[in-house]
Amino acid sequence: CHRKHDRKGYRNKMELDLTCEFILRIFVAAFLGGAIGLEREYRAKEAGMRTHFLVALGSALFMIVSAYGFEGAMHTPEHRWDVSRVAAQVVSGIGFIGAGTIIFHKSENVVRGLTTAAGLWVTAAIGLACGGGMYILAAAFTFLVLVGLEAFNYFLKKLDKHRTT
Repeated sequence: CHRKHDRKGYRNKMELDLTCEFILRIFVAAFLGGAIGLEREYRAKEAGMRTHFLVALGSALFMIVSAYGFEGAMHTPEHRWDVSRVAAQVVSGIGFIGAGTIIFHKSENVVRGLTTAAGLWVTAAIGLACGGGMYILAAAFTFLVLVGLEAFNYFLKKLDKHRTT
């Protein structure tokens, strides 16, 4: 590694490092999304590990592609690439998917699937954060999501138990 690199060799090393960073971002997103999905799967909810895994994975890739995939496409001062536009479309797309998980049961007068939809939405946000290289933020957010889901489940069980006695 102590050999002198020409400009092309150095560029390839930088590209390799960047590709490794992108792969790390995608793997972290998949792991964190899978962790949320595992909790949902354990609770036998509509969207489980595979769905949350794929949402986080796809969101991270969209973020990476939007930030780095179009480098060199516009080199003129009049043009500016806005990477936030793709992230905004991820949010819209996940909203559409989440809406499909929400069901109103008229006979019971109850809405089901809101937590699943919110879980998919937040998993997409975690994937976007990972795609942006914000690992600590994404991990902290995943921790908060898991704690929130478990804490609410615990308190709801206590409330149901108290209500039936």
